[in-house]
Amino acid sequence: MKRNENIVPISREHHATLLFCWKLRKGVKAEVQPERMNRYINWFWKHHLEHHFQSEEQLLFLDVEDEMVNRGLNEHRLIIAKINEINVRTEEKSYPLYLELADLIDDHTRFEERQLFPYLENKLSVEELQKIGEILHGEEHNALEDYDDEFWAKEQIQK
Repeated sequence: MKRNENIVPISREHHATLLFCWKLRKGVKAEVQPERMNRYINWFWKHHLEHHFQSEEQLLFLDVEDEMVNRGLNEHRLIIAKINEINVRTEEKSYPLYLELADLIDDHTRFEERQLFPYLENKLSVEELQKIGEILHGEEHNALEDYDDEFWAKEQIQK
């Protein structure tokens, strides 16, 4: 989907979030040890998702009275709550939570790309979008992943 050049850095990160969901699903299917998956979830949160959410909330999700923006904010809260729930649950209850997290993030990412971002591109002025773009292009927004335990890879799967 064609994206306004000013919000492309955030949009590009969505590929990484969808890949994250795929990796969680692969890990569940292979019954990878929950401790390995928990480490990855927390690593991904700290190295990608946390900054991604902050950027969206500080630059794009400013009109909290707007129904579409409010949905985006609420979905961020649900995702954070699910990550917190995963961190306090026992391992035998983890797999369903991983799948719930993957579904939440997958659905949220697709909502942003298909509905919220096009909506905001039309709602925000050219000047507002340019100001957002200056900030985003001045920050580091990459989807590169250098995680050391590729549990989702066939040769790395160990129960």
